Amino acid sequence: MASSKSSLFLPLPLLFLLLQIQTCLSSSQTQNPLLLSLKTQTQSQTPSRKLSFQHNVTLTVSLTVGSPPQNVTMVLDTGSELSWLHCKQLPNLNSTFNPLLSSSYTTAPCNSSICNTRTRDLILPASCDPDKLCHVIVSYADSSSVEGTLAAETFSIGGAAQPGTLFGCMDSAGYTSDADEDSKTTGLMGMNRGSLSLVTQMGLPKFSYCISGKDASGVLLLGGGAAAAPWLGPLKYTPLVTATTSLPYFDRVAYTVQLQGIKVAEKLLQLPKSVFLPDHTGAGQTMVDSGTQFTFLLGSVYSALKDEFLEQTKGVLTRIEDPEFVFEGAMDLCYHAPASLAAVPAVTLVFDGAEMKVSGERLLYRARKGSDWVYCFTFGNSDLLGIEAYVIGHHHQQNVWMEFDLVKSRVGFTETTCDLASERLGLSP
Repeated sequence: MASSKSSLFLPLPLLFLLLQIQTCLSSSQTQNPLLLSLKTQTQSQTPSRKLSFQHNVTLTVSLTVGSPPQNVTMVLDTGSELSWLHCKQLPNLNSTFNPLLSSSYTTAPCNSSICNTRTRDLILPASCDPDKLCHVIVSYADSSSVEGTLAAETFSIGGAAQPGTLFGCMDSAGYTSDADEDSKTTGLMGMNRGSLSLVTQMGLPKFSYCISGKDASGVLLLGGGAAAAPWLGPLKYTPLVTATTSLPYFDRVAYTVQLQGIKVAEKLLQLPKSVFLPDHTGAGQTMVDSGTQFTFLLGSVYSALKDEFLEQTKGVLTRIEDPEFVFEGAMDLCYHAPASLAAVPAVTLVFDGAEMKVSGERLLYRARKGSDWVYCFTFGNSDLLGIEAYVIGHHHQQNVWMEFDLVKSRVGFTETTCDLASERLGLSP
């Protein structure tokens, strides 16, 4: 669980961030919202700036850090806690933050209370480096990691400065096994419920985002939810799940929800409810993760879904019979171009109190296989990735308004047209 917010961090007023999606093979609510953008635009009343929201492997936002401000681009990740920036210029990095150029940059000593207590939710414990500074390591599921110094700096979002924001100033090369993807960003913005996440540090009661699948745009709303968009349909809510005891494989600060079943068309897979529940070690939780592209299921559930989907698409889709081709290392069900996506049965994820329907381009992803284009089923086998969890990735959240309500401990969503959502909020790509 996230700790109570520190008095060092002022609550951020309601913020609208227009996010632009780009394919790349990877507090008070009465206050006026701030419009943020990647490129300054002059509107009829007030200027707005749009934040980039690169889509495919990662979603990224752009902001400034330091005094004087330096432009950075950060991966938006609801599955991570500590925000961090590359602080060492390396050959594979196109963007870094230089702390030597900032007058507001401060480091955390390893004997400080910040180092000893605020890092409690990190998977790997903080330690002392040779300069007696707080050394942090962030590791990921693909066994990659970054490490560096815990520090504080001024993060400026839409002209609203957040002094004293804790982050990792990292000096290692990258955070994924994809060097090309790493080179496109400066770092990562941790948005889970941990003590060091940006959500906790900013004292956000809730945040929302809406990712368009049509025109490469979207919107991120910090400090508010669906009330700021009254034209939305009613949101369906599912409660966040917490663990009462510490379990080795249960991420206590993730946005964990309870998956209860899966339907193909209207047919519910005949699976025992126990397969969707975390076991005695905590393995098997269901996490909503903006830092993961696709959705991954535990092996037995994935196999059941795959078998039923194959059965229902006989005569509709032509499968590619190539056992050597596994898209993204975990998706082994790919097809030749379908005559019509409309004829393909939808897959529905059934949660406690809500359902998420996945169809069309969200269900079959167009990918390269040599010189040909193929269409791959966007559910994968988490066993092949070494992840003992269900992960709901951002591809299945396209054209869905997603709300993370920290006060009421729930996640809400409703289908909408996200490019129109941006326009209705007074933002345009």
